[in-house]
Amino acid sequence: MEMLNLSLPAANKFATEYIMQTDRISPYFDYRYNDSKSYEKRIHELEGRAFMRKELASYIKNFMRKFPASEQVNASLEKLQQNNSTVVIGGQQAGIMTGPLYSIHKVISIVAFAKEKEKELQVPVIPVFWIAGEDHDYPEVNHIFTKNGSKMNKVVYPEKVLEKKMVSNITFDKAVCRDWVNGIIEAYGETSFTKDLMLLMDEAIQESETLVDLFAYLIMALFKDTGLLLVDSGDNQFRQLQKEILKQQITLNKEITQSVLAQQESLKVSGITNSIDISANGANLFYYDEKLHDRLLLEFNQEHGVFSDKEQTIQFTLEDLLEIAEESPEKLSNNVVTRPISQELLFPTLAFIAGPGEIAYWAELQQAFRHFSIQMPPLVPRINITLLERDIETDLQELDLRLEDVLANGIEDQKNVFLQSIQSDQADSLFSSLHSDVKKHYRCIEDYTKRDAKGVVQLLKKNEQKVIEHIQFLQQKIQEDIQLQHSYTINKYDRTGASLKPDGAPQERVWNALYYMNRYGLDIFQQILNHSLPFDGSHVVVKL
Repeated sequence: MEMLNLSLPAANKFATEYIMQTDRISPYFDYRYNDSKSYEKRIHELEGRAFMRKELASYIKNFMRKFPASEQVNASLEKLQQNNSTVVIGGQQAGIMTGPLYSIHKVISIVAFAKEKEKELQVPVIPVFWIAGEDHDYPEVNHIFTKNGSKMNKVVYPEKVLEKKMVSNITFDKAVCRDWVNGIIEAYGETSFTKDLMLLMDEAIQESETLVDLFAYLIMALFKDTGLLLVDSGDNQFRQLQKEILKQQITLNKEITQSVLAQQESLKVSGITNSIDISANGANLFYYDEKLHDRLLLEFNQEHGVFSDKEQTIQFTLEDLLEIAEESPEKLSNNVVTRPISQELLFPTLAFIAGPGEIAYWAELQQAFRHFSIQMPPLVPRINITLLERDIETDLQELDLRLEDVLANGIEDQKNVFLQSIQSDQADSLFSSLHSDVKKHYRCIEDYTKRDAKGVVQLLKKNEQKVIEHIQFLQQKIQEDIQLQHSYTINKYDRTGASLKPDGAPQERVWNALYYMNRYGLDIFQQILNHSLPFDGSHVVVKL
């Protein structure tokens, strides 16, 4: 396994500027992620704050009891209870079978950065992954992409979820899930690692009840030896730890919203487009209504002094909502604004590992953090990784394609240039001439029919259209025959595009970990962690 670091633009312009730490971007963050002194300052800030360390460690230990464990996990739980310990944290939705590769890349980033900073700062630094289990967008997490010829095929998990449930509450039929996963792995083709992968998947399915369970089981099976800890924001017991935080967020809802809106205005003045969709009445909390089986975003009506959803299906006074936070905190959950604040108040966060989209919306939260007398932690861009298989690398060389160009722009332009180069100029000229002659002769016949045979004018037009269609069909078949003669090269373009930039999207947003585990072994991602990884905005290419 060989590593190659490339300089590529981030997924959005804002993230690119953040990585470069431009003067336009830096004022909206409290720390510079690429300045080592930032982490020394951050430790000093954390020393002046109190955290529910024992309660947090107890919850995590209980939550992780059903997942693969190790001595390193137990050591992390012990570290978390030490007053000088910190965490590196990041999170993602619980995609089925670990979801797209970027979830794995985020875990790798969390683990690698925690290890780096613990060695550098000489304080305990624990890697923590925050599973966004309260999310209820099932269609976003219920599928895997597999390769079907030159295209990517979306394979949707067959069980339907008719109600709007949090992913933490979505259960699955073990037999259905097992058959579905086995079918996907079989489609990948049998290798020397297939048996081990199928045993792991069977074990994970058997030991899990919900989609979050399944996600967490697989993540820990892959990363347990790193000391990684997991939390599920959709777990009722985890919400019990957040009672006081929720109360603060309820009481300060107006101030939080105004701060975000003010920060957005400041960003607009700097020419930066806003990321968070927030109304002036936003309360930034969801309420789960058991009767409606729905998670409703709350707003605060200042005129009447009540919290309600947009359609006013439910209504609560301030006192009502504070009582719910105390007695039934599992009915409340954070939105994109309040989740980072809850996370920050719960954990002694040394650094937050962020994707490009997260970097953009965190810029709008700086002033909201001030209402809780805290600063935003350093935001460290997660590592972007592309897995480069040996046969794909060979295709790149034979096609004379630059890896950087393919990763940035895909292969369609280069493929089209090649297709143009193999087209027959003579055939194109002949068909162009034929098309022109047909049109010319039909116009002459049309002039005649309009004068002496008006009854067949419409029939003539239909006949002309059919003749044109037959000519186009023949031209297309000739082009296809020419392409067939060059199918070996065309397949290389298609294979390269599907692997590195499938359907024009980054590999990490389409491909799933199962394919690579089946082909290269269950320890493929641990092998990546054995290498030194950069946190400087580089794009890491892993040659397999």
